[in-house]
Amino acid sequence: MIALVHPEPTSVYAVAALCGSMIVWVAVLLAAKARRGTAGTEVTSKRDSGSMIGVAVQALGFLAVGFGPLEMVVGAPDPAAIGQLAAVLVLMAGVIGLFVASSRAMGRNWAIVARTREDHQLVTWGPFAVVRNPIYVALFVWILVMALALGHWRGLILGVPLYWVGTWMRVRREERLLRAQFGTAYDAYAARVKRFVPGLI
Repeated sequence: MIALVHPEPTSVYAVAALCGSMIVWVAVLLAAKARRGTAGTEVTSKRDSGSMIGVAVQALGFLAVGFGPLEMVVGAPDPAAIGQLAAVLVLMAGVIGLFVASSRAMGRNWAIVARTREDHQLVTWGPFAVVRNPIYVALFVWILVMALALGHWRGLILGVPLYWVGTWMRVRREERLLRAQFGTAYDAYAARVKRFVPGLI
């Protein structure tokens, strides 16, 4: 693993920006969970084993990119370091913004693992009008930002496939639940809106 993620030199400012963004992400995640509330009876278990396995595989993808030594350059930032810092801040702002917009659109429907509720709504507005899985898109961008900020570009060799395998496991389980709940309404939505990239996939 160490050889896989042998680091490229990176700015201490980019690493600090990534760490700060992760703190903001945790705060946003906790706020989303609190906003979800507990009202409504669930049709399926909150703890879906297939979905949790997908979460674990995604986490391994993050670990493949995030784990390993750092070769941080400390000192006055040069133009390259400033550009790296700006890229990390802008991309993480996009990641967090997309997650906030998506979780707000989902409301009480949002959960980490696959589930549906008796009062579940088929969310087709906000980011979900553009792609069906905007949160997974945001998480993928986060992996790329980690590689940029930490200098762990080699980690993407393993991290990207792991992330997408885990994502596909989760998406398939979620789509089965949504089709069981909404039937032709979900089929029509799926035919109209792509999973990850508008008009492509």
